[in-house]
Amino acid sequence: MENSAWAEISALVAAAPYPVEALPADPERAAACLTALGITTGSWLGAVVARSGGLVIDRGWLRVLGGGHEGLPDVAAAMDADGGRLVVAFDVMGGQFVWLPAESGAAPTVHYFGPEDLEWQDLELGYGDWLHAMLTGAVTRFYEGLRWPGWEAEVAGVALDEGINALPPPWTREGKDLSAVSRRPIRLAELVSVHQEFARQLGLL
Repeated sequence: MENSAWAEISALVAAAPYPVEALPADPERAAACLTALGITTGSWLGAVVARSGGLVIDRGWLRVLGGGHEGLPDVAAAMDADGGRLVVAFDVMGGQFVWLPAESGAAPTVHYFGPEDLEWQDLELGYGDWLHAMLTGAVTRFYEGLRWPGWEAEVAGVALDEGINALPPPWTREGKDLSAVSRRPIRLAELVSVHQEFARQLGLL
């Protein structure tokens, strides 16, 4: 029963409508991550941590964090201790997904901070429901406004620890058409930080 969650996840990975790669797990690193998080492999998050270094979805557009891999932190290492945010995924444009407890004491939900509006959005889905959606086609709909012709080959060539920096950025009026902006790979951590800093400067955080 311990691996039942991974059996369901791996079946979704195999049947996904776009390429999904489960990166190999490092058992020792995964075990340390599970201990740090205080979770078991019976949960969806625990199964992803224990059985994969992360999930690379749709040619690397979305990188779901797991037990850690070259270029990807593990979930515990990516945790935002100051903000109490458990970071569970990054996308190639510098967006991030975090799992947050609800203020009302309800079950935690996944929130998204993206480069289109620089604001946190509660997706109103638990981790399992969110990951299920991302593995069954939701990535295409979710990112419809952030894609451009030929993105597939461009994104596939970007390393896991890199993201695509767009200038003008997507949150500006001039940057809405991603096919007409300057795009280049930069370190993903830097890209995420840039978006956060812009949001702070604009008073959105």
